[in-house]
Amino acid sequence: MKIKQTRSAGGVVLNKKGQILIAGQCGTSWSLPKGQIEVGENSLETAKREIKEETGINQLQFIKKLGVIKRTQLSINGKKEDKSIIKTIDVFLFKPEQNDLKPEDPQNPEARWVDKNEVTNLLTHPKDKEFFLSIINQI
Repeated sequence: MKIKQTRSAGGVVLNKKGQILIAGQCGTSWSLPKGQIEVGENSLETAKREIKEETGINQLQFIKKLGVIKRTQLSINGKKEDKSIIKTIDVFLFKPEQNDLKPEDPQNPEARWVDKNEVTNLLTHPKDKEFFLSIINQI
């Protein structure tokens, strides 16, 4: 099996109430908002674009880079792991200038604010949960 390497970027968006923004894929899978880096973009630009597409939030204050997640890809329903794709995801911390959620991406039609202590209960991918637990005290 040939393994494809992809580069993505996304963000932990923390509002004034201490809540974290998560994006839903068809109501069955949840993740931090993120997506593939497009030609001509750097990872910070990608993170901002993906957050806007998946949540509708476009006014973001960049705080810092939190780290990198390296993991396989899950199917859209979050049930099946695709080991032929390895994603390297740069993750940044942002504070929003707005709280209204209006997802634009039909593949990610739902977004919600979640108490930061509840995030790991909702994130679907085990590596996303592991990463979030490793950075929770930095946010």
